[in-house]
Amino acid sequence: MSVLLTGGLGYIGSHTAVELLENNEDIIIVDNLSNCKIEVADRIKEITGKDFKVYVADLLDREAIEKMFEENEITEVIHFAGLKAVGESCKKPLEYYTNNITGTLILLETMQKFGCKKIVFSSSATVYGSPKTVPIKEDFPLSTTNPYGTTKLFIEQILQDLVKANPDWSCVILRYFNPVGAHESGKIGEDPNGIPNNLMPYINYVAAGKLDHLNVFGNDYDTKDGTGVRDYIHVVDLSIAHLKALEKLRNMQGTDIYNIGTGEGYSVLDIVNAFEKANNLKIKYKIAPRRSGDIAICYADATKAKTELGWEATRTLEDMCRDAWNYTKNCIK
Repeated sequence: MSVLLTGGLGYIGSHTAVELLENNEDIIIVDNLSNCKIEVADRIKEITGKDFKVYVADLLDREAIEKMFEENEITEVIHFAGLKAVGESCKKPLEYYTNNITGTLILLETMQKFGCKKIVFSSSATVYGSPKTVPIKEDFPLSTTNPYGTTKLFIEQILQDLVKANPDWSCVILRYFNPVGAHESGKIGEDPNGIPNNLMPYINYVAAGKLDHLNVFGNDYDTKDGTGVRDYIHVVDLSIAHLKALEKLRNMQGTDIYNIGTGEGYSVLDIVNAFEKANNLKIKYKIAPRRSGDIAICYADATKAKTELGWEATRTLEDMCRDAWNYTKNCIK
């Protein structure tokens, strides 16, 4: 019996794979390598000393996904796979809808066919749109400001409809805030293909000399320094939340939804300053126009996850900055 991780060689998937393996879970990974490298599998094995199967396939390839289920006894799925850049989604909406939604439908239809009816879904705080107040609770109104967020919201609705219609299904939806940092070994971390879309890898690329400067998108938001405020969570803390979600999934019916964040809001310039302090480096930055789809402030109320899952974030902003740079020094060429 195995847990399938879709997109399991990606940033969050790879760290969750480590936590699952170290918790003696059997895992299988499927990834199309669109935003990661196959070498990550070897690094996960090196960290954990454990082996697992990897399938290089796309969720849009129904034949490949069915073959994977035929060859293995998959009992639960943690679904990470999907395109995830807010700005890019505004430029390529059809690509995002096709990849994220159709891929998920093929996955769910295949799970149904093979009697696998338990799923943890990797959702996002983007489903809250531009919230009227913070911190954000799970029962806040849902809306989106970009196609990426809309795909997450649509998939959440698909899952809830599926579970409602089929009481033998169960689903845990985790709404992530902003994952940053890397595994303390320095062997896995965030290493996107091309120019990074997310703040922390961009800062790391500047620190490593791969990029000349950081573009800070907007300094006229209604925040303390004019830059966007987000809830940044260490990727290892986030990965541990998946262990807790899996435990819950195995002993429940229906759908449960949890915010996964720290409950603290930090601006872009807060992160730049914290990175400089943690690593004794200077980061050159320039103010650029706002990006389409971005909002001013977003941070979590994660009380429900603490109460019901027994989970809370423990790693600090300094840990996030230090571990991210440690990975960049070790692995980014």
